[in-house]
Amino acid sequence: MIRSARPEDADAVAPLLILGMGHIAGIFARSDNHADAIPFFREFFLHPANQYSYAHTLVFETGEGIIGSINGYDGALLHTLRQPVLDKLREADPAFDPNDETGPGEFYLDCINVHEEHQGKGIGSQLIRALCARAGALGHKRAGLIVDMVNPAARKLYERLGFEVIGEKDFMGHRYFHMVRDL
Repeated sequence: MIRSARPEDADAVAPLLILGMGHIAGIFARSDNHADAIPFFREFFLHPANQYSYAHTLVFETGEGIIGSINGYDGALLHTLRQPVLDKLREADPAFDPNDETGPGEFYLDCINVHEEHQGKGIGSQLIRALCARAGALGHKRAGLIVDMVNPAARKLYERLGFEVIGEKDFMGHRYFHMVRDL
């Protein structure tokens, strides 16, 4: 079942965010062990006014618990939602200044995460469809995301779901395809 996330989901969702973040989780944790970022993401998940909040997240829950999550938000709000995260990261690195991965005119799908034991079962696709439906119901006309150029399987998944490449972006040390779809 897909539902809106709640603060009490933090312990289940924070480790999933690490899966979706990949190398970026390591940058945030300042560690080669991405799991070191779990407390960071747990803290932000609990607060409503940032990009990793429960308020911007859907979860996929089964009898086993939460096995997938997706978060997204109006791209026009990126700077506002990212500011608390940047403030925390700049405590350790005052010069930290990532490029923008989204902007006005799209509802941005930020982190799409499925527990490793449940990947390949269509859960990610269901989460993407659900969040796109929510974005459309909120009046957004387009959804967007970025996919690492070294992840062709993810790109194919997004293409099957109606996303198309409209450009490229440099973000956090990697090159990404910027993909969008109409809602």
